[in-house]
Amino acid sequence: MHGPFNRGPRRKPMGEINVVPFIDVMLVLLVIFMITAPMMTQGVQVELPKVASKPIKTDENSEPLVVSVDRDGQYFLSLGDGETPLTLDELSTKVVAILKRKPQTPVMVKGDQNVAYGQVVTLMGALQSAGVPNVGLISDPPPAEQ
Repeated sequence: MHGPFNRGPRRKPMGEINVVPFIDVMLVLLVIFMITAPMMTQGVQVELPKVASKPIKTDENSEPLVVSVDRDGQYFLSLGDGETPLTLDELSTKVVAILKRKPQTPVMVKGDQNVAYGQVVTLMGALQSAGVPNVGLISDPPPAEQ
């Protein structure tokens, strides 16, 4: 019995999903992230002094807190949201708050080689009064002689 509503054999429903467009989108995103990842380095432009020294061994689990002093004598604190200029009091307050949450956080000072020595010493004194037991200094290795 063929009525007006029955117009031929029915098709079986397809039980597969076409994943080719998904793979294409994922490959495009992978290429985009591979290209943009090197551009995402953040930090204050600081010309570090060249010193031959051994690297400090740090714990793999604790990210060091880096305090920077640029050529103009401005202080910066490296956090996840970037680096903004801070006064010495604001910097001390933030360091105290961070050390309350994670007391074993190593603190490193990254000072421009052209900044006045007194500014770095003032910074180190402020960090010590904020409760930092040890302050490390960051430097670049000297260029290899040929």
